[in-house]
Amino acid sequence: MVLIDKIIKLKQNFSLSKHEQLVQGVIEAIDEGILTPGDQLPSINKMVSEVGFARKTIVRAYEELKERGLVESKKLKGYFIVSQETKVTLKIALILFSFQRFQEEFYNTFRKELGKRFHIDVFFHHNNISIFETIFSNIRGKYGMYVVAPIPNPKLRPLLEGISPQKLLIIDRYLPLAPEYSYISQEFEKNTYGRLVELLPAIKKFKKFVLLFWEDGDYPMGIMNSFNRFLSDYDLDGAVENKYKPGSIKKGNLYFFISDTFLWEVLRDCRNNEYVVGKDVGILSHNDHIAKQIVFGGITTISTDFNDMARRAANHIKSGGITQEIMPFNLIKRNSL
Repeated sequence: MVLIDKIIKLKQNFSLSKHEQLVQGVIEAIDEGILTPGDQLPSINKMVSEVGFARKTIVRAYEELKERGLVESKKLKGYFIVSQETKVTLKIALILFSFQRFQEEFYNTFRKELGKRFHIDVFFHHNNISIFETIFSNIRGKYGMYVVAPIPNPKLRPLLEGISPQKLLIIDRYLPLAPEYSYISQEFEKNTYGRLVELLPAIKKFKKFVLLFWEDGDYPMGIMNSFNRFLSDYDLDGAVENKYKPGSIKKGNLYFFISDTFLWEVLRDCRNNEYVVGKDVGILSHNDHIAKQIVFGGITTISTDFNDMARRAANHIKSGGITQEIMPFNLIKRNSL
């Protein structure tokens, strides 16, 4: 077989390890058109017999080719070529909640920081456990790295821990896993409470503090917990409402948004009623992005830096090791409060 002849020839290159000779041989065969998608690689037993390398060396080489997205293993059938993108160093599965604006910022920075030698496929679970499980069943074993914004549900822990710690990075939401797993996550309860305390003088200027929080959505419960504790600790008039009815805006209220959907509706009502944002009505929002820097003179936000999170995630992938970080929350004061 031409591939085996090529690998045997590479054995004369003493600057390459046995593992590297195997990987390089397959890559060269793909680049030269000897191997194309759908072609089956020699079995591990055949490679042991023909090339003379140890079984574990061949398995490790085939696994690296899988991580690069060049090869796929099929149970009881063997290893098959699935891609000709030989310049890719690592194939990454990025699993997010949905393609919201701040997650788009994360993706763009993550993509830029990693560069062209890393291939990224993006999946969205929309805070739906069955979708999450389906995604994992479809992609398990097909990627060299899994970067996951998880649903904070203990039910998913065994599923995630089915991936080796070296191949899994938890981002955004935090889900407790075994100590050897890496994460770059947010902590919502203490961080949100601390930023609200910083805003106390501005909050007291308004008659009522209203949190728009849909409990059946994908919102972090820590935000609602911190909001209720803040109202109690400082004896403030406030309420949690699960939706905003267009046209129901009340002068003197301060509105705190987790979802941008409700935010834009309230801002539209401010314009229609000629209310001055920051004076007649207060606005506070989670998750900063460029639009909030501009509209109505700027919207005050409590937000982690998703670009920084993306840079840290990319650095973890390139550097290896264990990363366990909780991202800080920034308070960005603008005219809306």
